[in-house]
Amino acid sequence: MTSVLLGILGGNEWLLIIVVILLLFGGKKIPELMSGLGKGVKSFKDGMNGNDQEKKEDNTAQPKQ
Repeated sequence: MTSVLLGILGGNEWLLIIVVILLLFGGKKIPELMSGLGKGVKSFKDGMNGNDQEKKEDNTAQPKQ
């Protein structure tokens, strides 16, 4: 679905979207939003990796019968 959407939007449409975002949030707020988004993604990935590691540790800690 996303690749279809990206194919439909051309250069002019992307430029218009970027201008609207700049007008709504302002140039100063966008880096803060991107920083927060990046921290959120990193936290999510760390959480997912932590859950995988906890499962591996649980499996090795329990003796098999």
